[in-house]
Amino acid sequence: MSYKTIDDIDVKGKRVFLRVDFNVPLTKTAPYTITDDTRIRAAIPTINALRGKDARLIIASHLGRPKGVSPEFSLAPVRDHLAKLLGIPIAFANDCVGNETMKLAESLKDGDVLLLENLRFHPEEEQNDPEFAKQLATLAEVYVDDAFGAAHRAHASIEGITHFLPVKAAGLLLKKEIDYLGSAMTNPRRPFVAIIGGAKISGKIDVVHSLLEKADAVLVGGGMMYTFFKSLNINIGKSLCEDDKVALGRELMEQAMSEGKRLQLPSDTVIADAFDNNANKKTIHVSDGIPHGWMGMDIGSETIGTFTNFITHAQTVVWNGPMGVFEMSNFAVGTLAIANAMARATELGATTIVGGGDSVAAVEQAGLADKMSHVSTGGGASLEFLEGKILPGIAALES
Repeated sequence: MSYKTIDDIDVKGKRVFLRVDFNVPLTKTAPYTITDDTRIRAAIPTINALRGKDARLIIASHLGRPKGVSPEFSLAPVRDHLAKLLGIPIAFANDCVGNETMKLAESLKDGDVLLLENLRFHPEEEQNDPEFAKQLATLAEVYVDDAFGAAHRAHASIEGITHFLPVKAAGLLLKKEIDYLGSAMTNPRRPFVAIIGGAKISGKIDVVHSLLEKADAVLVGGGMMYTFFKSLNINIGKSLCEDDKVALGRELMEQAMSEGKRLQLPSDTVIADAFDNNANKKTIHVSDGIPHGWMGMDIGSETIGTFTNFITHAQTVVWNGPMGVFEMSNFAVGTLAIANAMARATELGATTIVGGGDSVAAVEQAGLADKMSHVSTGGGASLEFLEGKILPGIAALES
């Protein structure tokens, strides 16, 4: 990929439109406060670097999926939180376009920061409306994209705006995401092990296909494993299963065999008699089948040992998706074990990459996020990157 970064451009005294991903969770009721500021903190190195180069920053983001202007989706709480993190006053525009917003942008001095109101208060943002993109572009002279979490969306502030601002570059976070995920998929240190989990195989078909081509072994856990088991004519009881994907499960296993790759399914599973944290539970060997009325909830201890062995002997590890019903503590054991194995692999010199909401939540809950080589800020974006798709937000920066 041929694109510039903020190290390659002159921003001194210039207004810079900085697209970030401040799509953070807020409390459900007013006063709205941020419950997880990970994505805000991830953008601070780029903000500080641009301020250090005397840029005049205009920061823009979306938040949630509002239907028009909605107070519960305002970025005002984000402005307050960001100001505390940076230790500086930050101006706030009540809209992302318009005369008043333009006046605020033009009044900025070197090092100043202005945060715009939620881009998605305008439906034209998601429609990638050219006129709306042009209005955003008039606010600045330079465009910087640091929103990897939105890089898979061809929206006005991601793709459209680049047609009107010729000077464009990637921020530090976006560059880091591209470097880590890109090297894993194009030139990984081997053995390269991928771990795929989550509820459904349907959302990750292309990822599994792609990883089977690239990785030396693909470890499968989470709810999707029961679809694979059913394709092997193993009884799965009341476990989650996508009946229309059973044939696909067998196809993926045949692909792995034909390519000489390892598609490793769990050998044991933790099952429960109800979808409840306090349900009766036990561990069974998969080959014995899951009894009628019971359902699979997590990978078992034998599988944890097998997966840990793969991970700690790898040189590159990519993980996307939990191993079980992670939101229930009694069925989070497998997921947390993978997080610990990833941390151990990092200590042993491997490159470890975590991408996807629940996987990221797991390493953070375990206090191991700083023990990974890279924790991706983009769920959908990282998935599409691993699929080998060209992301509109990255393509738009290419020179």
